Amino acid sequence: MFPNLDLQKILFLDIETVPEQADYNDLSPVRQSLWEEKTNYQRKEDVSAEDFYERAGIWAEFGKIICISVGFFDTQSAQPQFRIKSFVGEEEKILTDFKSLCDGHFYLKSHLLCAHNGKEFDFPYIARRMVIHRIALPKMLNIAGKKPWEIQHLDTLQLWKFGDYKHYTSLKLLAEIFGIPSPKDDIDGSDVARVYYQDNDLVRIVHYCEKDVLTLAQVFLTYLRQPLLAEHQIVWLSQ
Repeated sequence: MFPNLDLQKILFLDIETVPEQADYNDLSPVRQSLWEEKTNYQRKEDVSAEDFYERAGIWAEFGKIICISVGFFDTQSAQPQFRIKSFVGEEEKILTDFKSLCDGHFYLKSHLLCAHNGKEFDFPYIARRMVIHRIALPKMLNIAGKKPWEIQHLDTLQLWKFGDYKHYTSLKLLAEIFGIPSPKDDIDGSDVARVYYQDNDLVRIVHYCEKDVLTLAQVFLTYLRQPLLAEHQIVWLSQ
């Protein structure tokens, strides 16, 4: 799998999202109506639109990005390193800073974005939120009119499917079956909105997001049949 791929040309990423408002009642009546319409087929009959709002972060029209964590390889030094950093703060600044990274360091046609389920979630979510904020898309996300082989996206979930479109495997499960060491986290994706709005603990969310980026890179190395990263090779730029 990808025998000649240059790891330095890949930007690994993960995003954390939450509902745009802390509470359903903070939405305008128009937004409430649109939310009810949008989720009509996702909700069970006994679940109201208000109760279902805790999941609003999944939809770019009703959610927002609170963290983008990225990782990239530096293989030029004597000891190859994997550097991890995060963009946090107001969403517009997160997106602007991420765009600057893409346009400044990952701008060539040979550069790639990589995420787990990125083609279905991370990549379109970032692009949609950029459009909402009227931010010009970086080349790597501006896929309109491109042929499938011209799109600069890698997806570890799609690679694991091997053409089986019905199959879903979480990043956590891949890490387990590949024997990738993963620190025990006290939160998962379903906890992010609560930790953000109720606990006001963005640092905890950033750590969770960055660990997913590291796991993503380790899974990709496994696909390439390359050694996993050792602890001394990991550089946490946000710490």
